[in-house]
Amino acid sequence: MSDTREYPSVPVVGVGAIVFRDRKVLLVRRGREPLKGEWSLPGGRLELGEHLEAAVIREVREETGLDVRVVRHAETLERIFREEDRVRYHYVLVDFLCEVTGGELLCGDDAADAAWFPLDAVLRGEIAVAQFTLEVLERVAAGTFSV
Repeated sequence: MSDTREYPSVPVVGVGAIVFRDRKVLLVRRGREPLKGEWSLPGGRLELGEHLEAAVIREVREETGLDVRVVRHAETLERIFREEDRVRYHYVLVDFLCEVTGGELLCGDDAADAAWFPLDAVLRGEIAVAQFTLEVLERVAAGTFSV
């Protein structure tokens, strides 16, 4: 079984954090493929033996310097990137709504940048994010929680 993200032999499980503060959403600019250079939710790959919630807390801390607590599961989705007749990337992503409990916003790990963006600007398409990220934010923002 391959342990690689690119051209894997099995799907890779990843986690993502949806973090709001003062009507802003936390995004990171990806430092590597897939989606290198694009803004997206902070997150990454689940490690063997790690619980999903622990993984999202770890990934947010590594990528942004912020400490978060998980509020609730938000969505599970699948991303498959094909290259001709081969699967280049296959992720099963589990996104969690989180809130900041501490830390200082810094760019770290494999993120090229990290920043807060007005949620309304992201939803209007003024901040370029992948379509699936936009759709997740739209569904979560339409929920009954406070952003």
